[in-house]
Amino acid sequence: MMRKTMLALVAGVALGAMVPQIVTPTAAEENATRDTYEYLDLFGDIFERIRVAYVEPVDEKKLIEAAINGMLASLDPHSAYLPPQNFKDMREQTKGEFGGLGIEVTMEGGFVKVVAPIDDTPAAKAGMKAGDFITHIDGESVLGLTLSEAVDKMRGEVGTEIVLTISREGAEDPFDVTIERAVIKIQAVRARTEGDVGILRITTFNEHTYDNLATGIDKIKAELGEGGVQGYVVDLRNNPGGLLTQAIRVADAFLESGEIVSTRGRNLEEADRVNAKPGDLTDGKPIVVLVNGGSASASEIVAGALQDQRRAILLGAKTFGKGSVQTVMRLGDKGAMKLTTARYYTPSGRSIQALGIEPDILVEERKIPEAEADKAAEAVPRMRSEADLRGSLQNELSDDERRQLEEERARHEATAKLRQEDFQLAYALDLLAGLSIYDHKGN
Repeated sequence: MMRKTMLALVAGVALGAMVPQIVTPTAAEENATRDTYEYLDLFGDIFERIRVAYVEPVDEKKLIEAAINGMLASLDPHSAYLPPQNFKDMREQTKGEFGGLGIEVTMEGGFVKVVAPIDDTPAAKAGMKAGDFITHIDGESVLGLTLSEAVDKMRGEVGTEIVLTISREGAEDPFDVTIERAVIKIQAVRARTEGDVGILRITTFNEHTYDNLATGIDKIKAELGEGGVQGYVVDLRNNPGGLLTQAIRVADAFLESGEIVSTRGRNLEEADRVNAKPGDLTDGKPIVVLVNGGSASASEIVAGALQDQRRAILLGAKTFGKGSVQTVMRLGDKGAMKLTTARYYTPSGRSIQALGIEPDILVEERKIPEAEADKAAEAVPRMRSEADLRGSLQNELSDDERRQLEEERARHEATAKLRQEDFQLAYALDLLAGLSIYDHKGN
């Protein structure tokens, strides 16, 4: 009787204030509704049979959670059920402090895939890289586990060790990495200077990211002087993303106007578009954004907005390609559900889902070992110059000219050294120097 009543409520909807009209469902709609209730009955029947007939007693709560996890996992890699403890952990993570290894992960092909290690965390210090696949946790295969279950196994008491078996592209065989769990304290933005360029390293998008960014820019301006900043490098490499609201605020920090991002869900009438507000924290200075395969989600929103609005040059490698939006829906005291509810689009209308963002200048990551660099330098004989010729005229420099020459030489030597440690960043600094020269000539 209850089912018939529910079917009747689904079948007829009253519309209009004065003259109610009954919308009669089609035969196909009635059949679909009937099939849905039949399958719900089937689920209940199977659950009851497992409960009373399985060879061993079952934990009914875990059985239902497994069914929920299976339903959500069948949708996409990012939809998931968050039991109360997992939901609490997620909220702590967005606040910038939590316990664990310091890696953002997803599921691919049944294995756990590393989206990116977070700077200065146990995972990063142990050498974990974006794109690594975790095949075993403490010797146990991850096949058959949900993402939540795998994450639960990687969490643990601070100070305890965990062994992850890693499969990495380019490595002949899987190998083990031992990591000690720690309290992860994330500094969302680190600001420093290289010569007259401000470096803004954004590691994640949590509740503090925009405020940290604004403070970092102020610090750079104070160090170099208002007119002394040549440009900025915004480093989004291995930034796995985070809060959409923070990504929007960060992009807005560099834009005076124009669209930042739009989102479109199942109901096109609920599409949303976000535009920048006036006010560029960097005063219109040139910007180079560094990205790679570990730049995902919120990072791609920022990179896509600045690229499409021609506000920055993107340099590095193609990004991860996560172009979907998850909404966290609370389920009372039973935790929460993270459900994919929309796709996001860059200002030009691009969906980067599974495609990623191509940089304007492709520069693959590489490191030149110091020994190789020294060997290469020794192999090239120093060219003789006018100053080496006997009796050549001397250049009489003023103190200011000599100081400027020495500063320029020191900048080039520092950039040359940086190429051995971070080739992409050194390339970005060279690019900003070129843009500055071009801008001065234009004026």
